Amino acid sequence: MTEAQLTLGAWGEEHAAGYLRKQGLKILHRNLRTPVGEIDIVARHRKLLVFVEVKTRQSRSYGHPQEAVGAHKQRQIIRAAQWYLAEHPAGKLQPRFDVIAVLKTDGQVQVEHIANAFEL
Repeated sequence: MTEAQLTLGAWGEEHAAGYLRKQGLKILHRNLRTPVGEIDIVARHRKLLVFVEVKTRQSRSYGHPQEAVGAHKQRQIIRAAQWYLAEHPAGKLQPRFDVIAVLKTDGQVQVEHIANAFEL
């Protein structure tokens, strides 16, 4: 990845984390690296343990940001979440997989939260 892509990604994750906090979620981890992959955000909301993938784009020329979370990426996130749950037992918390799409165009920021975007 280029420096510009990394910077844009970090910017988008910051917006996504702020959005989640405003929605009442508690951020537990950001950019959690596991032996089997990375999880952008791990958060808790009531009885849910939410694993969030953030996709940020500056245009829709390659489609909507959330379209980048295909089957392969979903499997990677699920494997990382399974590793996390083995290392940090969640008790009665139910896991959920969300996608947050951040689009930055013409100085405007659009955040779309897709709750329960995919399942195990």
